[in-house]
Amino acid sequence: MAALSGSKDRKLPIRWAKADGPEPRAEAARRLTFAHRQWTLLAAADGEHVARQWFIGGNPHLSENTPITAIREDRHGEVAGAVESFIAGPADA
Repeated sequence: MAALSGSKDRKLPIRWAKADGPEPRAEAARRLTFAHRQWTLLAAADGEHVARQWFIGGNPHLSENTPITAIREDRHGEVAGAVESFIAGPADA
């Protein structure tokens, strides 16, 4: 989650998860919320294992970047399109 949110502190997301922990900055919260929505769509369509692999693998719709990298770079429209395309499946299927 640190890489996705843009945080340089790898342990910060653990502190965010604690009830008495700090709140993420607005831009990190926006990225995390967006990623969660995309995760939910992918997991509902193809399962959690596939969703996990999708987030960490290079994606042709994202210039072979991972979705995690694209989200960190605020390329949310591209990521949403890649999710829609993945869920829809091949055009010739």
